[in-house]
Amino acid sequence: MSFVDDSATHRIQERLKNIYELVKNIESKRIKSEVSLNNITNFHEKMALNNKKTSQCQQKLKKLYDSAIKDAQQEEELLRSTLTKINEIRAIRNKRIIEARNAGNKESIRRGTLMKMLQSTAVTLPLYVGKIPGAKAPPLCGAVPAESTYIASMGDIVAALVKSSSDEEENWILAEVVNFNPVTNKYEVDDIDEEQKDRHTLSKGRIVPLPLMRANPETDSHALFPKGSVVLALYPQTTCFYKAVVNQLPNSATEEYEVLFEDASYADGYLPPLNVNQRYVISIKEGKKITS
Repeated sequence: MSFVDDSATHRIQERLKNIYELVKNIESKRIKSEVSLNNITNFHEKMALNNKKTSQCQQKLKKLYDSAIKDAQQEEELLRSTLTKINEIRAIRNKRIIEARNAGNKESIRRGTLMKMLQSTAVTLPLYVGKIPGAKAPPLCGAVPAESTYIASMGDIVAALVKSSSDEEENWILAEVVNFNPVTNKYEVDDIDEEQKDRHTLSKGRIVPLPLMRANPETDSHALFPKGSVVLALYPQTTCFYKAVVNQLPNSATEEYEVLFEDASYADGYLPPLNVNQRYVISIKEGKKITS
């Protein structure tokens, strides 16, 4: 395992160096963008003061805008490259953890720490920012489901429908992808709850990939579940999904859904509203036959 660890560490360090250089370039571009925007503001003020709107002034103003747009586009590309490197580091770390577990190094994680980790990964999930205004959000952004051919990667966290070993009851749980066998068309997943430590072999129909990006309600409201939608949501402070109804949508990229979990012990059949992050709200087609 030392060779694997050394290789993963080297790849992570390499990407951290890339990120360091990218951040420096981003700051340089940001300063340049500020200068370009100040030039535009100053020229507008100058035109207003002198009451000049000649074709020559308009051409110069157009050049200033073109320059500012170019600066902004370059800054955007640097930011996107930085986010790509961060996601690559996450993927390398996930793969290393699974390889270590398969080799017998199963480090126990306390439940409180696990809950904090789940919340942290949800909050820091990349926010989708489209390059073209009005473009539809891609699969696995917010409520947009994965394509039928999509295969979750090793280390991905998914929702998995599993049978309890004690009473054969089926439940949707958080699980970590260990492997996918294209021959059998089945996943191997580990229950993310350290207290269970169960590994399951499941068909694709029993696996639902979680969103890989958050949707921004201000720009991509189409990528959110409508109010009143019946969904599966991760019950707070647990690793299990339960049926719920969307009560309120997030109003900003940092807000959560407000959902109503089903509970027959309440007069209206639902618990009081609870907040659940976008990452842990998914749709399931009811009535669909699910094979093992």
